[in-house]
Amino acid sequence: MSIAASGEAKIALVTGGGTGIGRAMSRALGAAGYKVVISGRRADVLEKAAAELAGETGAEFLAVPADVGNPASVRALFDTISERYGRLDLLVNNAGVGVPAVPLEEVSFEQWNAIVAANLTGAFLCTQQAFRLMKNQSPRGGRIINNGSISATTPRPNSAPYTATKHAITGLTKSTALDGREFDIACGQIDIGNAASDMTKKMASGVLQANGSIATEPTIDAAHIADAVVYMASLPLSANVLTMTVMATQMPFVGRG
Repeated sequence: MSIAASGEAKIALVTGGGTGIGRAMSRALGAAGYKVVISGRRADVLEKAAAELAGETGAEFLAVPADVGNPASVRALFDTISERYGRLDLLVNNAGVGVPAVPLEEVSFEQWNAIVAANLTGAFLCTQQAFRLMKNQSPRGGRIINNGSISATTPRPNSAPYTATKHAITGLTKSTALDGREFDIACGQIDIGNAASDMTKKMASGVLQANGSIATEPTIDAAHIADAVVYMASLPLSANVLTMTVMATQMPFVGRG
């Protein structure tokens, strides 16, 4: 599916775009016709990913190191996009981290702050900068897609900080969709269940369930998530996928625990 309009490639930013699910999203968007900016904290990882993705897709990839939890770093990221391309058509708020699966009372204040900064504050700061750019560019508007996770709906045991941030992402998604209406800015959320990545490797050996048992859980190829993001991004700004869940069919999520 090609998303390029009027012969000109659209511009996308994928945070956390150099590894895991973010890299799969970046690859799919490049293959669909986007010029893709990938951001993350590690410059060496980003540069390597950008070169490899460009070779795989023939698309243009730009690596811009950034800490999404730092306002100055986010401003610098968007300044680079504005100076290089003059616009942004798609922001994918994908960057995020987890914390060790420990009882709630054992989570340190530093761990809490770190996960809130990466998962929630980062998405807000990037959305804020995207609004400033999308409102004033011509043609006006754009699309924002937030990585919510199924933890935005239902928690796993011992995951209070991660779950709290992902529930908050749902609120941010809805507020962004509402506040963006007037300016042709659409916002939707993709909730992911067990896409294969470094974060889901442990599922092969079993993870704690709500009833206290340990069970292995199936995963799915991250390419399925990437394809869904491309579909969401392909819609005209007059249409929006507000929420979408893409999950492993047999994972123990739907139904009573």
